[in-house]
Amino acid sequence: MGLSTGFRSTLVFLFDVVAVLVAWAGAFLIRFNFDWPIPVDRAIWVGVLPLVIAQLIACRWAGLYRGMWIFASLPDLKRVLKAVFFSGAVLLLLTVLVRDYVVVPRSIVLLYPLLLLLIMGGGRAAWRMWKEYRMYGDVRGKGKPVVVVGAGTAGAMLVRELGRSAEWQVVALADDDRSKWGLEISGRRVEGGADKLVEIMRHYNARHVILAMPSARAEVLQRITKIASEAGAHLFTVPGLGELMSGRVAINMMRPVKIEDLLGRESVHIDNLNVQAMLTGKRILVTGAGGSIGSELCRQLSRFSPACIVLFESSEFALYMIEQWFMEHRPEIKVLSLAGDVKDKQRLIEVFTSLRPHVVFHAAAYKHVPLMEVGNAWQAVRNNVLGTLNVARCAQRFGTERFVLISTDKAVNPTNVMGATKRLAEMVCEVLHCHSSDDGTRFQMVRFGNVLGSTGSVIPKFQAQIAHGGPVTVTDPEITRYFMSIPEAAQLVLQAAAMGNGGEVFVLDMGEPVKIVDMARNMIRLSGFTEDDIRIEFTGLRPGEKLYEELLADSEETLETPHPKLRIVRSRSVSEGFYSELQEWLTSKDSVSDDVVRDQLKHWIPEYKPMKI
Repeated sequence: MGLSTGFRSTLVFLFDVVAVLVAWAGAFLIRFNFDWPIPVDRAIWVGVLPLVIAQLIACRWAGLYRGMWIFASLPDLKRVLKAVFFSGAVLLLLTVLVRDYVVVPRSIVLLYPLLLLLIMGGGRAAWRMWKEYRMYGDVRGKGKPVVVVGAGTAGAMLVRELGRSAEWQVVALADDDRSKWGLEISGRRVEGGADKLVEIMRHYNARHVILAMPSARAEVLQRITKIASEAGAHLFTVPGLGELMSGRVAINMMRPVKIEDLLGRESVHIDNLNVQAMLTGKRILVTGAGGSIGSELCRQLSRFSPACIVLFESSEFALYMIEQWFMEHRPEIKVLSLAGDVKDKQRLIEVFTSLRPHVVFHAAAYKHVPLMEVGNAWQAVRNNVLGTLNVARCAQRFGTERFVLISTDKAVNPTNVMGATKRLAEMVCEVLHCHSSDDGTRFQMVRFGNVLGSTGSVIPKFQAQIAHGGPVTVTDPEITRYFMSIPEAAQLVLQAAAMGNGGEVFVLDMGEPVKIVDMARNMIRLSGFTEDDIRIEFTGLRPGEKLYEELLADSEETLETPHPKLRIVRSRSVSEGFYSELQEWLTSKDSVSDDVVRDQLKHWIPEYKPMKI
């Protein structure tokens, strides 16, 4: 049973009083070579009471009784130093005031503060060492041997925290900074650089490695991951700097390294004030609200206190899942869950009539390239183009302030039906914006590439294939793609919406393209296997697939924006008569064959070059 706060403070105060007495007497004993009686013993008794009073005042002023001794650390040492400095100053003043009556040797003025610091600071440190031994002494040295890579601040924090863990035993550290080699952190030696990781693991019989480098570049992490994986190590990493600084997580909350860690996507910073001005107190409609991007948009929108978020989704299960998330995590946000299809014009009119949303994020789309290429081309047109037209015209008719279309890099120089239909959807929004009044709906488009972990994306597919023992299927050894995280994409969509004046096509900075085969190899290693265990099989490009994606068409240029990860595209002008021809085609009641769809798309999008199937 623990001591009460008041009783604990009394004990600490009594310790400090004893420290004053011992330091004061000890200073005289040292000065006179431990001879007793001391020639100036009168000085001892004269100084006791003033110094005890001064100590009480100094300790209160320094806040010494707020700290817990079991967690005594550098801030506590600073408080002790402040108290000792105050006591030393009082002693100096006392020697001046009583020099005509009592002789206080000058060496005492130096010896007393030093002894007081040693007793007060040392007592607290000794107590912490004793308590930690009582609490953790029996678990130290019994966990799994682990090598920590990174001997910086994060590594030091991690070694200290894992010293209290029964699960882990840090046996050594590795760091590429040569100046740290041979040094120790909490008794654990920095044995060398990451290139010596295999030797270090073998020497200490360790099978686990923890990366304690939350700010390291992606190429550094990839190199160390490759070395550790080839050595058969189980690889973990610590939380990022942002999470650590926010206090949401602790340094010892490790997790296995994920493929996202190796792609080098930096955290996104958005202008929250402008986004808040756009969203706070507004009614917001999100189409495709249960999809990968749509659901993350809804989660991000909830941060800005909207009056209401309307979740519009054709999939009952997806709608249920995002509704449940709000009920569990953000019950204070008003949410309306509406089932509906963007191709259903009457349903949209009903929703817009009753709710009149201020802002619309249109994320509903068919986006799987091979599926839409064969047998579903007309459905891709109806969903991606007619659906966009229906939602956009409702937004214009019912006075929506902003309409934001979620587009794709596959709309650039498209070689597939899906990409061409998304480019056509962009053109629809550009035309509607041109016909909007100055105070009418602002239409904006945002393009980006693949998002990590989205439904139907390559990462969940590779994970499932690895779990089943392989093979991991890659279409082509040279195929590359751009990737960003779903939260990053959603935040940049909000930023683009807030800064746009209407009519712009925004392009997100997707970083460097990634070879899919390299991603497959990394995922195999991170799963604890080698390519001998799980082979990679090349299957050939699927219908409509390109070897690489582009973010700009040949005829497009970009303009800078205030945000470093956003640019504005100067797209080519839309041909006269496009809008009326398109409406007539979309209202066709007969199904249209894949070939006819491709021919018509080529008519409106000259850069569309369909692949031969």
